Amino acid sequence: MNETVLITSSPRGIRQRNEVAALKALHQFGRLSRADLARKLGLNRSSSGHIIAGLTADGLVREVSENHYVRANPTHAGRPGIMLELVPEAVFFVGVEIGVEHISTVEIDLATNIISTSVEPFDGASAGVTKAVERAVQMAFEAIPAHRRDRCEGLGIATPAQMDRHGFVRLAPLLGWENVPLVERVRDVLPVSVPVVAENDANAFAIGATYGRNERHAGVTLFLVMESGVGGGIIVNGSLFRGANGLAGEVGHLRIDGVSQPDRNLEQVLGLENIMHGYRNVSGKAEPTFQTFLADVHDRVPGAVTIAEEWARALAIGLIQACRVIDADRIVLGGSVAALYPLMAARVAHHIRSTQEASFPMPDIVMNDNETIGPAFGAACILHQRYLSMESQRFAEDAG
Repeated sequence: MNETVLITSSPRGIRQRNEVAALKALHQFGRLSRADLARKLGLNRSSSGHIIAGLTADGLVREVSENHYVRANPTHAGRPGIMLELVPEAVFFVGVEIGVEHISTVEIDLATNIISTSVEPFDGASAGVTKAVERAVQMAFEAIPAHRRDRCEGLGIATPAQMDRHGFVRLAPLLGWENVPLVERVRDVLPVSVPVVAENDANAFAIGATYGRNERHAGVTLFLVMESGVGGGIIVNGSLFRGANGLAGEVGHLRIDGVSQPDRNLEQVLGLENIMHGYRNVSGKAEPTFQTFLADVHDRVPGAVTIAEEWARALAIGLIQACRVIDADRIVLGGSVAALYPLMAARVAHHIRSTQEASFPMPDIVMNDNETIGPAFGAACILHQRYLSMESQRFAEDAG
């Protein structure tokens, strides 16, 4: 018999699976009564009580009064009950995005609340791997006091790269990286010994935007991260679709016709570098910023509007091509350049309607709430997801 089956069917393995299920339920649904949690676990009250007692002893779950519910519902009869909830501060997880023009970090707790964030301009293309990794790790931990670091349960790295499932970067053209064992590089400079994972930035963005929701979107969602380049992640019925080689969603490489400079790919048109190059040429401003560009688009300044119109047309063409393959019913935009979309949403919709066949439905296009820290948040969520699974490091420690 397979050794994994033996372990998970043993009394210890069964207890661990039930603990994982309890933590997942409390994370997904929030506070639950003992009876409700027992029902969700499919256990009787006695068995569920043993699981809860173990998690409480480990400091991961606590009892709280139901008074907050009674106050919100004056007609609720009976004495206040006791509810169960996760202890948010029990552990935390760190996510980092190494981008082409910035590094961002996010710290989340056991309830996936965002504890802190930071964003710093950084020239990733010229810094090199070593400097980028060192600065990313330094930013991630510099605001965390030493006495709290033993509660860190992992660090996730997101970056615009083609990589395998083990965090080996095959190619990151925008950063100039090739054949980089990214996870190993990060471990070498970590101030604590914790699990490390690496993920493509768009995939991390997609995971973070869908993680922990009470109701999963039943359909196909394309997540686009628009920064210096354009990355895509695909979520199908709540699960990330990676493709055969982990390259699914790389829509930035789609060829775009019908724009002022033909034979370019999508990220060359939609990326921040192209926008700012054009804007510098037409604005006459000494040091224009993306924010001043957005302001000029809002004020309908002709040169800025021309650039934004080309951007809207290219985005529409790219979405049409992508949706013809994956048939997405929803598009979620993130990254700093996504801030242009609300100003050009009507033009994007116009170009989609006028370009694609009427028989194809138009997908919903929405903005992500955390468009500038989405990949870093998703990278932290990957570690949180692992912690609430049989891969959790605490089970390895328990076995030891």
